[in-house]
Amino acid sequence: MSSTVSGDVENAEEEAEEEEESDNPTEVKMSQIVMPCHSNHRQELSVGQLLKWIDSCACLSAERHAGCPCVTASMDDIHFEHTIRVGQVVNIKAKVNRAFNTSMEVGVQVSCEDLFLDRHWRVCHAYATFVTQRTNTGQKVILKLIVPHTEKEQVEYSVAAERRRVRMLHDDIIRDLLSHASVLQTDNWAAVNAVAAEKTKVESVELVLPTHANHQVNTFGGQIMAWMVNVATIAASRLCQAHPTLRTIDMFTFRGPSHVGDRLLLRAIVNNAFKNSMEVGVRAEAYHKEGPNRHINSAFMTFEVLDDHGKPCTLPRIRPEPLEGGRRFQEATARKKIRLDRKYIISRTQGEVPLSVPWEPRNQVYLSYNNVSALKMLAARSHWRLSSEKDQVRLYTMEQKTTLSFRVESEVDVPAHRAFCLLAELSNRPSWDPHYQKCELIHRVDDDDFLYRVVTPSVSRGSVGAPTAAHQGEGILQDFILLASKRKPCGSGDAYVIALRSVSLPMYPPSEGYNRGEVLCAGFTIVETSNKMSLISYYNQASPEVLPYISTDIAGLSSSFYHTFCSCSRYLSRNRLPSPSEVQTGLSPTWEVGADSL
Repeated sequence: MSSTVSGDVENAEEEAEEEEESDNPTEVKMSQIVMPCHSNHRQELSVGQLLKWIDSCACLSAERHAGCPCVTASMDDIHFEHTIRVGQVVNIKAKVNRAFNTSMEVGVQVSCEDLFLDRHWRVCHAYATFVTQRTNTGQKVILKLIVPHTEKEQVEYSVAAERRRVRMLHDDIIRDLLSHASVLQTDNWAAVNAVAAEKTKVESVELVLPTHANHQVNTFGGQIMAWMVNVATIAASRLCQAHPTLRTIDMFTFRGPSHVGDRLLLRAIVNNAFKNSMEVGVRAEAYHKEGPNRHINSAFMTFEVLDDHGKPCTLPRIRPEPLEGGRRFQEATARKKIRLDRKYIISRTQGEVPLSVPWEPRNQVYLSYNNVSALKMLAARSHWRLSSEKDQVRLYTMEQKTTLSFRVESEVDVPAHRAFCLLAELSNRPSWDPHYQKCELIHRVDDDDFLYRVVTPSVSRGSVGAPTAAHQGEGILQDFILLASKRKPCGSGDAYVIALRSVSLPMYPPSEGYNRGEVLCAGFTIVETSNKMSLISYYNQASPEVLPYISTDIAGLSSSFYHTFCSCSRYLSRNRLPSPSEVQTGLSPTWEVGADSL
């Protein structure tokens, strides 16, 4: 955690004031004053103690929703922004974001309160996954659905499905990164002044007593995390010969339970040291008397050493152990790459993410996550204003600081799954959208993600309704490199999603004769309504560069979107039923180009 409370406090306070109040039945609040027994040698709240409180509060929220005992299955990455000192108050708020079948995601927000200065600031936030325990008869407990009420709850509910997808792919991402030799840092291996990794090894055994157990007589997950932080801190201290500060805990999964009477064997070692940070790996195993060791948990923690001004110090290099040490060294480098990708793509608000982030296989999962979650967050906004309506085609607009967003929606007599199949095939779009002169598939990433090159007319003053792009010349075509991510509903009431955003590809640089445009956030949501009809909504978030060319002519924009949407509706109606070739081969939908296509 950072050793100082910087100017970020003011931003955190503003965000706290804007947060919506809701009567969420799963919400649990906990407040704890930090006593000396909770602190480390710097009179700051120890991270281990904070993790105990976070896990406890999240568990209470999960059990309030489930109505039965629950256990911690995993915890997503936690980044600690600030410290909490003795005498200050920790405020923790947890609530269930979404329930799936037998698991649920619990969101946790941690803030600090200074009682004397009457100030509050954000410390960290976390997402924990809890699972229900079986009944005494061995039956699964199926969770009831969560009904979001506020805009923020709707966003968390919708994006929870994407976070769950990323969790399931986490191990695959690591394996993929390790298959690329470029992640190695061989220069560190042979450094003359490198510290041997063996020197940082820590091994400690803890006896699980009744005071360490939860109400289910299992070892409390927060207690295991606290013990792991303790040995990791010792390992980090042995490398830097100073008092390190824990910055980040990577996502980890509990692999099995531990019980009262178990011996918990904790091992820690510095896997890799970078310029200003180091990664410590921790492994927890449980055994009972002469039984075999059971792998309970593994975690990876990032530490820094701060100087008197709160700035990170340069760290000594590490020389890994033979064999396994080399593997850990490489994996630590891969995980650092993942952290940088997350920081660059996910850990910022949509407006802060640079347009046209470079696409590569190693950051595909996070770009896809950002693509879909950005559209879901835009769709969940509550500040849409109806600008025009014609023949039940409605145009909504929403102004936000530097962006102007549009939503066009109408109901069509086509089943949602069929409309999804047709609209997800982006190569068909030139047949009905005048803004797509050409659309070619560049790369099929997987079943859900595709890369396209799209050619559109130029944006010029007085030309409205075109994709987001900067005006750079009259009569010059524009091209876009788009990542298209499609998602089927994760649960009842969910929409089909087709999300679009710009990326950059080294193999497709801007070419002469084209202005390279950029799409900030665009796409479709499709919801099944009554009688096999669909409510189709199209979203487009315009970047600052194009605002002067469209915001002055909202009437013309309405007309452009209306005609395009009518063309889309006719295209869907003509292809409402699968063609015989689709039924026989299962191929992507073909389309009919009618005389009324624009």
